[in-house]
Amino acid sequence: MITAKKNGKVILRLVLGFVSFILLYLLSALLFSIWSVKKEAATSNDVAIYILTNGDHTDIVVPVKNDITDWSREISYDNTISRDTTGKYLAIGWGDKGFYLSTPTWADLRFSTAFKAAFALSTSAIHATYYQAMPESNDCIKIMISNDQYRRLIAFVDSSFIRDAAGNVINIKTNSNYDKNDAFYEAKRRYNMFYTCNTWANNALKASGQTACVWTPFDRGIFYHYR
Repeated sequence: MITAKKNGKVILRLVLGFVSFILLYLLSALLFSIWSVKKEAATSNDVAIYILTNGDHTDIVVPVKNDITDWSREISYDNTISRDTTGKYLAIGWGDKGFYLSTPTWADLRFSTAFKAAFALSTSAIHATYYQAMPESNDCIKIMISNDQYRRLIAFVDSSFIRDAAGNVINIKTNSNYDKNDAFYEAKRRYNMFYTCNTWANNALKASGQTACVWTPFDRGIFYHYR
């Protein structure tokens, strides 16, 4: 009887500890999302980039080609199913590799995939998608940045790729493409509940001197400052 009571107390403490952790995590996410890093002042509007969300995940969208860089040289059209070379915009997102490749919809989410992602037990990937146009909306917001800021954004994204011995990005061969104009690439770091796909996108905005959250694991944190 005494043992049962002790076990019950242990279980209760574990449950209360878990609930307290979740509440603290959500409260921290809220506060640090509202607390912003301000945009750099007095810069020119040379390049249009976009932040794009599907309701949970944020991509950084860049022009495929301009005077500064041509993304298609490394993130080749040939790595997509369509091989369509007319895409004018490239949406780039970082995330958990297992989640990207095995969870095309929330209905496909498995507990093992979510658990590994939350606790940094999987590797990561970059998902790159070509688009013909970027119609602006609450979920697709244009941001004008300077050429210098754009170079810093490029450097941030470049630093996220794993490269082969020749210095090339590594295309992940898979049948898990989301459509005919996307591809996956090996990436650095491990996804976890404190460094998510949205944390990566938020850090990309920081790197390019744009308004961003101090920290956020959610897309809502980023878009709070732009909508």
